Amino acid sequence: MLIARLIADSATLETRLEAARAALAEKGMPVALAQMLDHGGEVLHLQLADGDMATLREVLDAHFERSDALISSRDIAIPHLFVSDMDSTMIGQECIDELADYAGIKPQIAEITERAMQGELDFEAALRERVGLLAGLAESAIDQCLDERISPMPGARTLVRTLRSKGCRPVLVTGGFHHFADPVAEMLGFERVVGNRLEVENGELTGGLVGGITDSGVKRETLEQELGQLGENAVSLATGDGANDIPMIEAADYGVAYRAKPKARLAANGWIDRGDLTALLKLLGIPESEWVAG
Repeated sequence: MLIARLIADSATLETRLEAARAALAEKGMPVALAQMLDHGGEVLHLQLADGDMATLREVLDAHFERSDALISSRDIAIPHLFVSDMDSTMIGQECIDELADYAGIKPQIAEITERAMQGELDFEAALRERVGLLAGLAESAIDQCLDERISPMPGARTLVRTLRSKGCRPVLVTGGFHHFADPVAEMLGFERVVGNRLEVENGELTGGLVGGITDSGVKRETLEQELGQLGENAVSLATGDGANDIPMIEAADYGVAYRAKPKARLAANGWIDRGDLTALLKLLGIPESEWVAG
């Protein structure tokens, strides 16, 4: 069985649905059920008896451009665990790029960040290089940056708080820094934070890090560790946008790419390209009347 839930432009939805049905039938994957979910009437629910998930997403991408979608090989349920990236996923910025602006080197650092997110650079090497360039910056610039530059993604608070209200454990895991992630987690409602620690001496950044690096492997390990504590039938959701998020996206039951880089989007079985983060609540089948406003 394959299930797909999709949010797309309603104006031409019926026409595109028929084209998608025909394309799937040609590939030996007839649609057994197509209906709009009751929750708001904008989520298209498709069910296929069997087939290939890669083929299904290929057809959805071809016929429903700029959509929000989730594909699953079993009934879609509210997750017990939600693990998310922070920068450009739960918040609208890359913290290290914004912090670099206070040191007057944002373009230099932002270029390295972009290449790392695209998967073109080794994550740890790129992280250490960027942190090294911040040596001598006053620690107080972090609080200033948080106040002036850092803001949640639209729908982030509602997503996290609604999932928590349903018994889901939210965990923020970032290749960024606790200096930023701890207040962001408190603001949004996450219960645990995993991230990197900037070294500070005499009120200034040294250009170094304290402890191990939170990289793609640690992100996946965090998901697996948390999931293991919830029991074998626990369902997991992971969201991210860059190459560093791919392992945890692939490990989750629902791996969702949010406005993501191409490699991360290709690795996911869900994507948000159109709406804000509350689109995930719609795809999970949680009616708006049960959302917890942020």
